[in-house]
Amino acid sequence: MKVIIVDDKKKKKSNGKEIEYRLNSFLEWLIYMLGYALILLVTSNLFRSLYVENFLYGFIAAVIIYVLNKTVKPALVTISLPLIGLSMGLFYFVINVVILLLVDLILGKHFYLTGFFSPIIISIFISIMNVIMENLIIKPLIERCKR
Repeated sequence: MKVIIVDDKKKKKSNGKEIEYRLNSFLEWLIYMLGYALILLVTSNLFRSLYVENFLYGFIAAVIIYVLNKTVKPALVTISLPLIGLSMGLFYFVINVVILLLVDLILGKHFYLTGFFSPIIISIFISIMNVIMENLIIKPLIERCKR
């Protein structure tokens, strides 16, 4: 994720730029949500251990994953930083699995996971999707909007 720092003086001078930054962040959020939902639906068809009822619950799960990534995940990363360092970053996927299991707990029968290794593979797919979305869609889109 990117952090855009907007100077207060610029915000007061130009309201059009403020709206543009908000539109860019909303568009970025929407693209990520659709990507997460698509990954969840595709992997639910590939693995029997993941079940997503339909696209609506896939989108709701994507929103919950996004919210948990912004709120709970930083605390989990901070707590488990020594384990992440000792495992050379491999423990980070376990944190992603914990996030997916929390989504399973929240959504109940509409979204469920079983096992341990398939959620790791799903979290790897989500990580790959994040890199692809960032480099192929989000960055070029922001560059076009700046022009």
